[in-house]
Amino acid sequence: MTKPTECPAWKDLQHLSAEFKHEHFKLTKLFEKSNRFSDFSISHDNLLFDYSKNYVTTESLTALIQLATEMQLPEAIDAMFSGKEINNTEECSAWHTALRIPETENSHNEVVNCLQKMDSFVTSLYSGSWLGFSGEKIKDVVNIGIGGSDLGPSFAYDALSDYSTGKLKLHLVSNLDPTDLDSVTEKLNPATTLFIITSKSFSTPETIQNAETAKSWLLTWAKSSAAVKSHFVGVTANSIAARKFGLAEGNLFPMWDWIGGRYSLWSAAGLPIALSIGMDNFRKLLSGAHSMDEHFKNSDLINNIPVIMGLLSVFYSNFLEAHSHAVIPYSQKLQKLPAYLQQLCMESLGKCVTKNGEPVTTKTGNVLWGAAGTNAQHSFFQLLHQGTEFIPVDLIAFIKSTSKGEKAELRHIKLLANCLGQSLSLMKGSNFSSNPHKTVSGNKPSNTLLIRELNPYNLGSLVALYEHKTYVQSVIWNINAFDQWGVELGKSHAEQLVGVLKTNSVNLELDDSTKGLLNRIQEAIPGRTKH
Repeated sequence: MTKPTECPAWKDLQHLSAEFKHEHFKLTKLFEKSNRFSDFSISHDNLLFDYSKNYVTTESLTALIQLATEMQLPEAIDAMFSGKEINNTEECSAWHTALRIPETENSHNEVVNCLQKMDSFVTSLYSGSWLGFSGEKIKDVVNIGIGGSDLGPSFAYDALSDYSTGKLKLHLVSNLDPTDLDSVTEKLNPATTLFIITSKSFSTPETIQNAETAKSWLLTWAKSSAAVKSHFVGVTANSIAARKFGLAEGNLFPMWDWIGGRYSLWSAAGLPIALSIGMDNFRKLLSGAHSMDEHFKNSDLINNIPVIMGLLSVFYSNFLEAHSHAVIPYSQKLQKLPAYLQQLCMESLGKCVTKNGEPVTTKTGNVLWGAAGTNAQHSFFQLLHQGTEFIPVDLIAFIKSTSKGEKAELRHIKLLANCLGQSLSLMKGSNFSSNPHKTVSGNKPSNTLLIRELNPYNLGSLVALYEHKTYVQSVIWNINAFDQWGVELGKSHAEQLVGVLKTNSVNLELDDSTKGLLNRIQEAIPGRTKH
């Protein structure tokens, strides 16, 4: 079956969804069954997934599971874990789960070797045996990457700051805007700074431009190209380009064609994470993800958290007209999670053709957005509660606080109360018959992910959960979750326009808007003329 709309279960869901569209439907009425929570929640390891406050009944859940079966989701899960070529447009596997298999069980020797090389590298920097060009110990590490080479490390670095060893100071640079790199290097000593250049192709324009600028900054101090060996390492699949840049062969860490950028934090692209929290904790991050992998691979569909999350998102997108999805972590340390998930979900699911190259017959993908609670409650929650958009919400909270400050337990209790209170309010609403401005309709669905505590293991499990949820959606829609051809188009146009701006010559057939914008830029540069 290649078109979900042709599945018998799709037609069943069209019929069943009518109940939820009725003007008299109340989400609260679904709780008249006393065992709803136990029927619609799943636990795995240190994570509880409560989806009881969703538009789901036993009948609609059965139909969703049937849709997954008809779209061959179990076979697709097996295909991913067995390394089959599921990324068909790039003719490769999507085998990021192989990075998380424990080393003693992992038959992927290249993965084990890479982990051991990472371990040696981290140890050498911690111990001071890795020295800079002038013989000084490295104190600052700057990671230069973009997309998955930055979002994953940046998000995890913040999330796990309580586990930082404090032995190195980490900086992450991604933007082509000169102020991003300049604002970092102006505070650093080149003699004690090491750069990690992370680019699978070693041709990503933003990354390579920043890397060249960093190298110039270093050489201005060192006066010798030999300094590059002591102050630069690379994570790439293109060792030829990396060596041409000046990186020593021994300073290169591998990436493989079967690891997409947005799935790469588990690989050597996670070096910044390992340098921050140490290799023992980095391995715990991998272990937590592997635990979720095993849950996804081995659990029945109906007791499978990523499967249920993915199916609910499909249901809301295709049957109840949801155009976006909000993720609200009740943890300041997870404030970058929504940005990380934006790339994971929107780059993976923003597709308009099927794996066979035919136009899709359903809406695919959604806008994913969010921010940390409770801050979000004072910004966009008004729209969630009283706006006209239908927006499902994921609420994420940790039972135990990592804070050791004064009255931390009481403050954390209040944080948890806010999370649960918003979930309740979204569902229940309120009715002020005498004042419509105060009336909140309720009936807004939400998932609650309740996790024991924020640590490397549980964070790994959470991230892997969202990876697998995204894959489930792609299988139901029959799209490729692992390519991103749309991203490349803007890059190619940008390269053409760089030449125009450098030479002040317009040889391209450009539209009037682009010409007008170029002319305005040229007018602001002394000695330039417009065309």
